[in-house]
Amino acid sequence: MIASFLQDLHDPKYVHVLINPLPVYGVAMGIIALIIALIQRSRRAQIVALLLLVIAAISAWPVAHYGEEGYDIALSLADDPGGAWLKAHEHRADQLIWSFYVLAAAAAAAIFAPLKWPKLKTGLTSITLLLAFVALAMGGYIAYAGGRVRHPEFRHQPPPPVPAEAGQD
Repeated sequence: MIASFLQDLHDPKYVHVLINPLPVYGVAMGIIALIIALIQRSRRAQIVALLLLVIAAISAWPVAHYGEEGYDIALSLADDPGGAWLKAHEHRADQLIWSFYVLAAAAAAAIFAPLKWPKLKTGLTSITLLLAFVALAMGGYIAYAGGRVRHPEFRHQPPPPVPAEAGQD
């Protein structure tokens, strides 16, 4: 069983499916933690929540990397509508992943900048919370298409049109 699992970790599409919830679920948990920390006015709790947001946002990079690595295999396994949803999923990820990187940078700034400039603490933390909501929305939009690739039971509408250059790598 362990040998099989370790072998699966060499399969990019498996790793993508395994870790793809991390950015969205992690950001959602970070938002909840940060709201609670702000209500409690606890800087220690804010730092923990901000660290959670940094980790969750950075996890978007390996998710995207393994998604790209496994794209051709996933496309070959998908039916026609699933392939169209996969192209939409890839296009959305390519266009919107920056939101997670901006969130990671903002959360890191909200942790470290107040060490030198204490008056920035509330403003940076508030901006980070706002950016976390933006990243969560964009992550949900990306995941919406991804969930329809192999799950026809979720396809309640046809796949969206994708620009011709998307999905042609």
